[in-house]
Amino acid sequence: MDYEPAGELKIGQVGIANLRVRTLDVAQLAAEMRERVARAPKLFARAAVVVDFGGLAKTPDQATAQSLIDALREAGVLPVALAYGTSDNDALAQQLGLPLLAKFRASYEPSPGSASPHVGAAEAANEAATKSVAAPVAPAREAPAPAVSEPGLVQLAPVRSGQELYAEHRDLTVVAAVGAGAEVIADGSIHIYGALRGRALAGAQGNEKARIFCREFHAELVAVAGHYKVLDEIPRELRGKPVQVWLDGGQLRVDPME
Repeated sequence: MDYEPAGELKIGQVGIANLRVRTLDVAQLAAEMRERVARAPKLFARAAVVVDFGGLAKTPDQATAQSLIDALREAGVLPVALAYGTSDNDALAQQLGLPLLAKFRASYEPSPGSASPHVGAAEAANEAATKSVAAPVAPAREAPAPAVSEPGLVQLAPVRSGQELYAEHRDLTVVAAVGAGAEVIADGSIHIYGALRGRALAGAQGNEKARIFCREFHAELVAVAGHYKVLDEIPRELRGKPVQVWLDGGQLRVDPME
Protein backbone atom coordinates (compact mmCIF):
# COMPACT_ATOMS: atom_id res chain seq x y z
CA MET A 1 0.00 0.00 0.00
CA ASP A 2 1.41 3.38 -1.01
CA TYR A 3 1.09 6.13 1.53
CA GLU A 4 2.67 9.47 2.36
CA PRO A 5 4.81 9.17 5.55
CA ALA A 6 4.14 11.63 8.34
CA GLY A 7 7.86 11.94 9.06
CA GLU A 8 11.00 11.50 7.01
CA LEU A 9 13.85 9.75 8.85
CA LYS A 10 17.44 10.35 7.78
CA ILE A 11 20.72 9.26 9.34
CA GLY A 12 23.42 11.91 9.16
CA GLN A 13 26.55 13.33 10.72
CA VAL A 14 25.83 14.76 14.15
CA GLY A 15 28.07 16.49 16.63
CA ILE A 16 27.64 14.72 19.97
CA ALA A 17 30.10 14.97 22.84
CA ASN A 18 31.57 11.75 24.21
CA LEU A 19 32.16 11.67 27.98
CA ARG A 20 34.68 8.88 28.62
CA VAL A 21 34.38 7.97 32.30
CA ARG A 22 37.80 7.22 33.79
CA THR A 23 36.90 7.31 37.51
CA LEU A 24 33.36 6.43 38.57
CA ASP A 25 33.00 9.29 41.04
CA VAL A 26 29.52 10.67 40.34
CA ALA A 27 29.98 13.85 42.39
CA GLN A 28 33.30 14.70 40.75
CA LEU A 29 32.02 13.97 37.24
CA ALA A 30 28.98 16.19 37.82
CA ALA A 31 31.13 18.99 39.25
CA GLU A 32 33.49 18.86 36.26
CA MET A 33 30.57 18.98 33.83
CA ARG A 34 28.94 21.83 35.73
CA GLU A 35 32.20 23.77 35.44
CA ARG A 36 32.37 23.15 31.67
CA VAL A 37 28.81 24.38 31.22
CA ALA A 38 29.48 27.48 33.31
CA ARG A 39 32.69 28.24 31.39
CA ALA A 40 31.19 27.84 27.91
CA PRO A 41 27.38 27.77 28.11
CA LYS A 42 26.90 28.34 24.37
CA LEU A 43 28.80 25.13 23.69
CA PHE A 44 27.82 22.82 26.53
CA ALA A 45 24.47 23.95 28.00
CA ARG A 46 21.90 21.29 27.07
CA ALA A 47 24.51 19.59 24.89
CA ALA A 48 23.87 15.98 23.82
CA VAL A 49 26.36 13.68 25.55
CA VAL A 50 27.20 10.01 25.04
CA VAL A 51 28.36 8.36 28.27
CA ASP A 52 31.33 6.08 27.62
CA PHE A 53 32.17 3.44 30.26
CA GLY A 54 34.89 1.84 28.13
CA GLY A 55 37.68 3.29 30.25
CA LEU A 56 36.55 1.39 33.37
CA ALA A 57 37.68 -2.08 34.40
CA LYS A 58 34.06 -3.06 35.08
CA THR A 59 30.71 -1.85 33.77
CA PRO A 60 28.80 -0.08 36.59
CA ASP A 61 25.53 -1.40 37.94
CA GLN A 62 22.21 0.13 36.96
CA ALA A 63 21.79 2.21 40.14
CA THR A 64 25.23 3.81 39.85
CA ALA A 65 24.85 4.47 36.14
CA GLN A 66 21.40 6.00 36.67
CA SER A 67 22.73 8.28 39.41
CA LEU A 68 25.41 9.49 36.99
CA ILE A 69 22.85 10.12 34.23
CA ASP A 70 20.69 12.12 36.66
CA ALA A 71 23.68 14.09 37.97
CA LEU A 72 24.80 15.01 34.45
CA ARG A 73 21.30 16.28 33.64
CA GLU A 74 21.35 18.41 36.78
CA ALA A 75 24.78 19.71 35.72
CA GLY A 76 23.27 21.07 32.51
CA VAL A 77 23.87 18.49 29.77
CA LEU A 78 21.62 15.84 28.25
CA PRO A 79 22.89 12.22 28.25
CA VAL A 80 21.32 10.64 25.16
CA ALA A 81 23.08 7.26 24.82
CA LEU A 82 25.81 4.94 25.99
CA ALA A 83 28.86 4.32 23.84
CA TYR A 84 29.02 0.88 22.25
CA GLY A 85 31.01 -1.58 24.33
CA THR A 86 30.65 -5.05 25.82
CA SER A 87 27.57 -7.24 26.23
CA ASP A 88 27.33 -5.96 29.83
CA ASN A 89 27.23 -2.44 28.44
CA ASP A 90 24.45 -3.47 26.06
CA ALA A 91 22.42 -4.88 28.97
CA LEU A 92 23.00 -1.72 31.00
CA ALA A 93 21.78 0.47 28.14
CA GLN A 94 18.55 -1.55 27.99
CA GLN A 95 18.06 -1.22 31.76
CA LEU A 96 18.53 2.56 31.51
CA GLY A 97 16.27 2.86 28.47
CA LEU A 98 19.09 4.42 26.42
CA PRO A 99 20.39 3.46 22.97
CA LEU A 100 23.93 2.43 22.15
CA LEU A 101 25.63 4.81 19.76
CA ALA A 102 27.52 2.83 17.14
CA LYS A 103 29.64 5.86 16.17
CA PHE A 104 32.08 4.87 18.93
CA ARG A 105 32.06 1.14 18.08
CA ALA A 106 35.49 1.21 16.42
CA SER A 107 37.07 2.21 19.73
CA TYR A 108 36.11 -1.14 21.27
CA GLU A 109 36.20 -3.71 18.50
CA PRO A 110 39.60 -5.39 18.11
CA SER A 111 41.34 -5.04 14.79
CA PRO A 112 41.33 -8.10 12.50
CA GLY A 113 43.68 -10.75 13.88
CA SER A 114 44.00 -9.20 17.35
CA ALA A 115 42.67 -10.69 20.55
CA SER A 116 39.63 -9.28 22.32
CA PRO A 117 40.59 -6.97 25.24
CA HIS A 118 38.50 -9.20 27.52
CA VAL A 119 40.35 -12.42 26.61
CA GLY A 120 43.21 -13.48 28.90
CA ALA A 121 46.78 -13.80 27.62
CA ALA A 122 46.76 -17.60 27.75
CA GLU A 123 43.42 -17.86 25.94
CA ALA A 124 44.57 -15.34 23.33
CA ALA A 125 47.82 -17.26 22.73
CA ASN A 126 45.92 -20.55 22.45
CA GLU A 127 43.43 -19.01 20.04
CA ALA A 128 46.24 -17.61 17.90
CA ALA A 129 48.03 -20.98 17.85
CA THR A 130 44.85 -22.79 16.85
CA LYS A 131 44.24 -20.36 14.04
CA SER A 132 47.80 -20.71 12.79
CA VAL A 133 47.43 -24.51 12.54
CA ALA A 134 43.91 -24.67 11.18
CA ALA A 135 44.02 -21.79 8.75
CA PRO A 136 44.49 -22.89 5.11
CA VAL A 137 47.25 -21.35 3.05
CA ALA A 138 45.78 -18.48 1.09
CA PRO A 139 46.49 -18.47 -2.64
CA ALA A 140 48.91 -15.88 -3.91
CA ARG A 141 47.25 -12.68 -5.02
CA GLU A 142 48.29 -10.00 -7.36
CA ALA A 143 49.60 -6.84 -5.75
CA PRO A 144 46.81 -4.29 -5.40
CA ALA A 145 46.89 -1.22 -7.56
CA PRO A 146 48.29 1.84 -5.77
CA ALA A 147 45.61 3.84 -3.97
CA VAL A 148 44.60 7.12 -5.50
CA SER A 149 45.21 10.00 -3.12
CA GLU A 150 42.02 11.69 -1.99
CA PRO A 151 42.25 15.45 -2.44
CA GLY A 152 41.42 17.68 0.50
CA LEU A 153 38.11 19.50 0.66
CA VAL A 154 38.41 23.19 -0.28
CA GLN A 155 35.74 25.66 0.85
CA LEU A 156 35.85 29.00 -0.96
CA ALA A 157 32.77 30.66 0.57
CA PRO A 158 32.52 31.71 4.23
CA VAL A 159 31.13 29.12 6.64
CA ARG A 160 28.29 30.98 8.30
CA SER A 161 26.64 30.67 11.70
CA GLY A 162 24.69 27.41 12.06
CA GLN A 163 26.51 25.69 9.19
CA GLU A 164 28.59 22.53 9.61
CA LEU A 165 31.28 21.46 7.13
CA TYR A 166 32.83 17.97 7.34
CA ALA A 167 35.82 16.66 5.39
CA GLU A 168 35.65 12.87 5.71
CA HIS A 169 38.97 10.98 5.48
CA ARG A 170 40.82 14.10 4.30
CA ASP A 171 42.03 17.57 5.16
CA LEU A 172 39.88 20.68 5.02
CA THR A 173 40.95 24.06 3.68
CA VAL A 174 38.70 27.09 4.23
CA VAL A 175 39.84 30.05 2.13
CA ALA A 176 37.32 32.40 3.76
CA ALA A 177 36.19 32.94 7.37
CA VAL A 178 34.42 30.57 9.77
CA GLY A 179 31.72 32.56 11.52
CA ALA A 180 30.61 32.41 15.15
CA GLY A 181 28.29 29.46 15.65
CA ALA A 182 29.68 27.61 12.61
CA GLU A 183 31.52 24.29 12.85
CA VAL A 184 34.25 22.83 10.63
CA ILE A 185 35.30 19.20 11.09
CA ALA A 186 37.94 17.09 9.36
CA ASP A 187 39.37 13.62 9.81
CA GLY A 188 42.70 15.19 8.81
CA SER A 189 44.06 18.68 9.40
CA ILE A 190 42.21 21.99 9.03
CA HIS A 191 43.64 25.08 7.33
CA ILE A 192 41.72 28.36 7.71
CA TYR A 193 42.95 31.39 5.77
CA GLY A 194 40.34 33.77 7.19
CA ALA A 195 39.16 34.42 10.74
CA LEU A 196 38.08 31.45 12.87
CA ARG A 197 35.24 32.52 15.16
CA GLY A 198 33.31 29.23 15.37
CA ARG A 199 34.47 25.71 16.21
CA ALA A 200 37.18 23.66 14.50
CA LEU A 201 37.63 19.93 15.17
CA ALA A 202 40.54 18.16 13.45
CA GLY A 203 41.40 14.45 13.65
CA ALA A 204 37.73 13.64 14.12
CA GLN A 205 38.34 9.89 13.74
CA GLY A 206 41.16 9.92 16.29
CA ASN A 207 44.15 11.07 14.20
CA GLU A 208 46.41 12.62 16.84
CA LYS A 209 48.83 13.92 14.18
CA ALA A 210 46.21 16.25 12.73
CA ARG A 211 46.61 20.00 13.24
CA ILE A 212 44.62 23.20 12.92
CA PHE A 213 46.19 26.21 11.21
CA CYS A 214 44.43 29.55 11.45
CA ARG A 215 45.37 33.02 10.25
CA GLU A 216 43.14 34.93 12.72
CA PHE A 217 42.19 33.12 15.92
CA HIS A 218 38.95 33.87 17.79
CA ALA A 219 37.68 30.27 18.06
CA GLU A 220 34.85 29.29 20.38
CA LEU A 221 36.40 25.81 20.56
CA VAL A 222 39.27 23.93 18.94
CA ALA A 223 39.88 20.18 19.19
CA VAL A 224 42.31 17.59 17.88
CA ALA A 225 41.37 13.91 18.22
CA GLY A 226 38.84 14.79 20.93
CA HIS A 227 41.20 16.93 23.06
CA TYR A 228 39.72 20.41 23.20
CA LYS A 229 40.06 23.93 24.54
CA VAL A 230 37.50 26.71 24.67
CA LEU A 231 38.26 30.39 24.12
CA ASP A 232 38.48 31.19 27.83
CA GLU A 233 41.37 28.72 28.13
CA ILE A 234 43.43 30.41 25.38
CA PRO A 235 45.92 33.17 26.34
CA ARG A 236 44.60 36.58 25.36
CA GLU A 237 47.78 37.44 23.52
CA LEU A 238 46.96 34.74 20.94
CA ARG A 239 43.51 36.10 20.07
CA GLY A 240 43.39 37.58 16.59
CA LYS A 241 46.82 36.10 15.80
CA PRO A 242 47.96 33.35 13.41
CA VAL A 243 48.15 30.11 15.42
CA GLN A 244 48.53 26.38 15.06
CA VAL A 245 46.76 23.84 17.28
CA TRP A 246 48.32 20.43 17.84
CA LEU A 247 48.78 17.56 20.29
CA ASP A 248 52.00 17.19 22.23
CA GLY A 249 52.10 14.12 24.45
CA GLY A 250 48.33 14.06 24.75
CA GLN A 251 48.13 17.75 25.69
CA LEU A 252 46.47 20.24 23.32
CA ARG A 253 48.73 23.17 22.49
CA VAL A 254 47.83 26.46 20.85
CA ASP A 255 51.01 28.20 19.67
CA PRO A 256 51.67 31.29 17.58
CA MET A 257 52.84 30.72 14.02
CA GLU A 258 56.13 32.47 13.37
